Amino acid sequence: MQLYCERIGSEGPTLLLLHGLAGNGAIWRPLLGELRGRWPGKIIVPDLRGHGRSPHGGQYGYGQHAADIADLLDSGERVTVVAHSMGAVVALAAASGWFGVSIGAVLGFGVKIHFTTAEIEKSHSLARLPVRWFDTRREAADRFLRLSGLTGLVSEDAEVIDAGVREENGRWRVAADPGTFSAPGPAFDELFRAAKTRVILACGSEDQMVKVEELRAFDPGAVELQGLGHNFHVQAPGALAEMVNRLLKPAQQT
Repeated sequence: MQLYCERIGSEGPTLLLLHGLAGNGAIWRPLLGELRGRWPGKIIVPDLRGHGRSPHGGQYGYGQHAADIADLLDSGERVTVVAHSMGAVVALAAASGWFGVSIGAVLGFGVKIHFTTAEIEKSHSLARLPVRWFDTRREAADRFLRLSGLTGLVSEDAEVIDAGVREENGRWRVAADPGTFSAPGPAFDELFRAAKTRVILACGSEDQMVKVEELRAFDPGAVELQGLGHNFHVQAPGALAEMVNRLLKPAQQT
């Protein structure tokens, strides 16, 4: 699938940024501002299939997402991935070696580890919903912000909203395909074990989807950022930029 993708720079080590469920690549704009002059190579920022400006697809499993990501990378290219929530699970799948790409390190944050039966059923229900149309951009934007967990975190004219809604024939909709909410695939622990790379995990202390104790069952050094929530890359992009610089420095040098 031909994903919408922004590329910054053309030489040096590659940094791949993967957004979470219902989001799009424009969510990384604040971090990109913080990374200017810090990352010594190129940066790749896609919209995952069914999200934002990328085409919709028939399936939305982690394998499909990982295969799409692999198509963005050059053969033999060694990549560092910074990924949020669902994007972090996609990164683990890509790091398995099953898709022919070389992932040097993954920094995943805000990734949900456990799903209850009720949460899986709700995910199934959302995935089956028909596209919901709105008379105004504001209504569609409000729906997008709720789905992506960004309500109150970005301005009305933010680029992430422009990429997150779509106008057709005078009506508005959320750009993401409802099918992207398909129930979770393989358990996190399976993909974590399959990843053939260094994995660093993190979350905000106020994240309602995951707690640092859950992450430390996989990464004993998992980082907790105090006072921040699920979307801490939006709340405090400078703090994430510092993590990228400090925690992933060994990966940059390999």
